[in-house]
Amino acid sequence: MPMPKKFFQARSQSNSPNRSILQALCILIGITGVLLFIIAVSRGRIGAESKCKYGKPLSVSVVWDKSDGSSGGSDRLGFVSGGDQKRRKVMGFVGIQTGFASVGRRKALRKTWMPSDHQGLQRLEDATGLAFRFIIGKTSDASKMAELRKEVEEYDDFLMLDIVEEYSKLPYKTLAFFKAAYALYDSEFYVKADDDIYLRPDRLSLLLAKERTHSQTYLGCMKKGPVFTDPKLKWYEPLGYMLGKEYFLHAYGPIYALSADVVSSLVALRNDSFRMFSNEDVTIGAWMLAMNVNHEDNRQLCQPECTATSIAVWDIPKCSGLCNPEKKMLELHKLESCASSPTLPSDEDE
Repeated sequence: MPMPKKFFQARSQSNSPNRSILQALCILIGITGVLLFIIAVSRGRIGAESKCKYGKPLSVSVVWDKSDGSSGGSDRLGFVSGGDQKRRKVMGFVGIQTGFASVGRRKALRKTWMPSDHQGLQRLEDATGLAFRFIIGKTSDASKMAELRKEVEEYDDFLMLDIVEEYSKLPYKTLAFFKAAYALYDSEFYVKADDDIYLRPDRLSLLLAKERTHSQTYLGCMKKGPVFTDPKLKWYEPLGYMLGKEYFLHAYGPIYALSADVVSSLVALRNDSFRMFSNEDVTIGAWMLAMNVNHEDNRQLCQPECTATSIAVWDIPKCSGLCNPEKKMLELHKLESCASSPTLPSDEDE
């Protein structure tokens, strides 16, 4: 059957120029694709470096599920944005409580004992086993929230809570802090610290790393004192009639720590099952009375000046923190006894 063969050969010869053009186009498209891929990859790397200069972000925003409609809300972690929800293992998580009016304090901290950049925070965590974040709530003031977002973008050192930032609601914020910290970090201790104290992270690390026989530890600079029932006084306690004339033993508010077992008990209870007193440190102290905790008193957490063993320095008893902290923080950091003394006292000092 010669016709089909001749027909096939004639057709093949007549399309040979088109075939060559098609092959050339395919080669050209292939080369173009490879070039575009290389450009896209290189641009992606550059974009990643410019858009995420820190790599994996440290700051997170925690939203709580309040679907039950109660005043305290439920205690479930609803959503975490800007970070990995897998619990991160550290020896201690230090939450530095701050507010919208404390921009100057945060600047002073970042110029002194707390690193001001992502890499510095990571180096501090690697050296001490402690992770540090500023803890802040929210406000209905759009301009303040916008400024906060800018600060988060610049420094990446915040844990933001879905709770209104208000001084009268500090006990609620403190409980939200411990729950959020526990959800995000698998830590041996959770430390609440204020943004107006001078801290030695290296010495705090050694204190938390101590061997303890009691797994439920409430660590701080312990005190007792009169209950203020006069509404004109700063530390007025509306529920003072339930407390008597003197407060029970509890830690000063500027810094204290709870062990993991204690915080896990707080997390397990619903927000509205706790009695909230006016003062945050008293509220925590009251909860500790209901638990089988060991009150560990350490006076190095409330020193009025830097020493060879001081861990936290603040103007006790004149102020509940440093008086004029933005200025005092910088002054203390210039002192060798504060910033440059050894982590532990030498044998000659003992």
